[in-house]
Amino acid sequence: MEKMSASPNLSLFFESLDLSKERLELLLEAFYPMLKAAFCISLPLAIISFILGLFIAIVVALIKIAPPKHFIHKALLAGVNFYVSLIRGTPLLVQIVVVFYGLPALGVYMDPIPAGIIAFSFNVGAYASETLRASFLSVPKDQWDSSLSLGLNYLQTFWHVIFFQALKVATPSLSNTFISLFKETSLASVVTIAEVFRIAQQKANASYDFLPIYLEAALIYWLFCLVLEVIQKRVEKILN
Repeated sequence: MEKMSASPNLSLFFESLDLSKERLELLLEAFYPMLKAAFCISLPLAIISFILGLFIAIVVALIKIAPPKHFIHKALLAGVNFYVSLIRGTPLLVQIVVVFYGLPALGVYMDPIPAGIIAFSFNVGAYASETLRASFLSVPKDQWDSSLSLGLNYLQTFWHVIFFQALKVATPSLSNTFISLFKETSLASVVTIAEVFRIAQQKANASYDFLPIYLEAALIYWLFCLVLEVIQKRVEKILN
């Protein structure tokens, strides 16, 4: 009975992959808008969010590694610990929905793309802050002490002595974070951002031909990730 029930399902699967002339035309018609969305929406969305998230991560990491000397710093430390715990403990999809659909309840209205950038940036900031914190701490402590004894303040020591050494250590993890972020831009479709997956949904809903178009979207994500991995290896080679 199991073989009999499995056989029709298998035949339906292969029928869905049948590439007739009409289907090839449909796939070619869908490919260009998805590729354009990857270059014009998904990739810029990932780059902007990653850069902003990196700034957030640096600030959070610095607050975490600085010795708590007074009440203000302790309050900041408690705040960033709560922020990191909240972001790491909730799904990214929920964060995007809260920013876009939840903030209007507080009187804050924004377009889909800025809302997506804010959600992605804070998500990257929380995860990358742990990577950067570990990389900052990997630099020997005597370099901090020596720089401070030479008259450099905390921020000068960080920028001129620590940052670029730590960046070399953090690059592999940060590169993986960016590649993951590019794939996660597909979640922006829930707030109507016309990225790759949103275009794929529109084309599939219009043609009722879901599997080939979604496979085509997956192919685009995969090809972009392959290119990003090549760039990642080049950057790591240069830094090493």
